[in-house]
Amino acid sequence: MLTQPDRAAGRGLKPLASEVKQIAARRGLEVAQPITLKSPDILEALRSTEAMVMVVVAYGLLLPQAVLDLFPLGCLNVHASLLPRWRGAAPIQRALLAGDAESGVCIMRMEAGLDTGPVFRREAIPIAARETAGTLHDRLAQVGAVALVTVLENLAAGSMQAIAQDTIAVSYAAKVRSEDAIVRWAEPAIHLDRVIRAFDPVPGAHTQLGDGRVKVWRAVMEPEITDETTDPGRIVRISDAGLHVACGQGSVLIIQELQREGGRRLPVSEFLRGHPLMAGDRFGDGR
Repeated sequence: MLTQPDRAAGRGLKPLASEVKQIAARRGLEVAQPITLKSPDILEALRSTEAMVMVVVAYGLLLPQAVLDLFPLGCLNVHASLLPRWRGAAPIQRALLAGDAESGVCIMRMEAGLDTGPVFRREAIPIAARETAGTLHDRLAQVGAVALVTVLENLAAGSMQAIAQDTIAVSYAAKVRSEDAIVRWAEPAIHLDRVIRAFDPVPGAHTQLGDGRVKVWRAVMEPEITDETTDPGRIVRISDAGLHVACGQGSVLIIQELQREGGRRLPVSEFLRGHPLMAGDRFGDGR
């Protein structure tokens, strides 16, 4: 089993093993954590397994052609999108940002290109109205596990053929950057709602409040349009529903859950007890 090297994490920046490594350790499975797959030692170790197929799920390292050629049945990737839409690193987040009505999982044979390989199985699921990247990820993980087992069984039986992707309908899911998660209040509320859900739980949509940064974890759009001259980011009013904040094109976003740096995620009603706000106060775009 292969997984990424341990990464520094948490406030102490101590090395943290991936979940794959932790599960493997509990089950007594051998794990390798190479920095690259081009090493002759790694290639020989993979060859010595005499495995018929290799399965890759969110590994994060490119497989060189020498690895792709090692396994008689090829290398399979469980990809969280309906290829050829959203090839690349962040298909779940990009689907939510785009307002896609559905997502899904494809089991494909890997090639040297980025998610260009032919697809063995394609499973689509609808994206729920309040879907976050976290909830969609978990649903797709379950769908992908079942689809993968089906493909492996059929490949072993010699009864499955892959279908080439439609090269005309390709779109790319760029890697998530911290600046992607900034709540830019001049954007319409419908877009900001997607930003908040697309980056929950990582890295979390964020905005400025005074001298500090706050993360916005939950919000809904207000159906009515307000005065389009209202300064975006300005709190229009505060109600039991949350903080009504002016956005672009006269739209309003109702913030329901916030988190100060170093604090906990809190419903707005609790947040306001420690951080009083009033109509007229303004959020910044963040940095």
